[in-house]
Amino acid sequence: MDFVDSRARMVDSQLRPNAVTDSRIIQAMLDVRREAFVPAAKRPLAYLDDDLLVSTPQSGGRYLMEPMIFARLLQLADISADDLVLDVGVATGYSAAVISRLASAVVGLESDAELAEQASSSLMSEGYDNVAVFTGALEAGLTDQAPYDVIVVEGAVGQVPDSLLAQLRDGGRLVAVVQAGPVGHATLFRKIDSTCEGAVSFDANIRPLPGFARPQSFEF
Repeated sequence: MDFVDSRARMVDSQLRPNAVTDSRIIQAMLDVRREAFVPAAKRPLAYLDDDLLVSTPQSGGRYLMEPMIFARLLQLADISADDLVLDVGVATGYSAAVISRLASAVVGLESDAELAEQASSSLMSEGYDNVAVFTGALEAGLTDQAPYDVIVVEGAVGQVPDSLLAQLRDGGRLVAVVQAGPVGHATLFRKIDSTCEGAVSFDANIRPLPGFARPQSFEF
């Protein structure tokens, strides 16, 4: 396959028609070889406009986010060149590779040790030297490297825990797709004077991340 052409078609058919206008994001997604971060057998599917399974269902099933929704979340996060970004649910490392083209440094967090090792190896092989990948519970974040200018959550969540919001610096942003029943809402949380407020930007349906289910409430 001509993956350079596939990346161009992804940008022209998925990103540009869906309100992705940030030239830095478009260039990053043209540059990063998405096929290098998916299992070899799935490389022909790397640029489809859908979430892409990158680990076995037996291990919980983990996905790379649909390119268009991923790009729109990054645009919502408004990442600048001097930002430190926490990428929650880094999976095989593709998202961190793209973010590394926008930010000063990226901390990738992954709960699956095998995926974390794969992400580190792929990022190193592809030359992304401003990314470090750590293993740990996704919902806990990574306090050792905090505070962060931006946190990107790489899958749908039932709720965004306070443990993550607390790791934003003042003025920091967190972007996530928050699931409310059958509909997901891409939401921007902004921390101002130690208080975080969220605002819905657009609807998005993507695969969930483990560890972020909304607690069941008791009803009479």
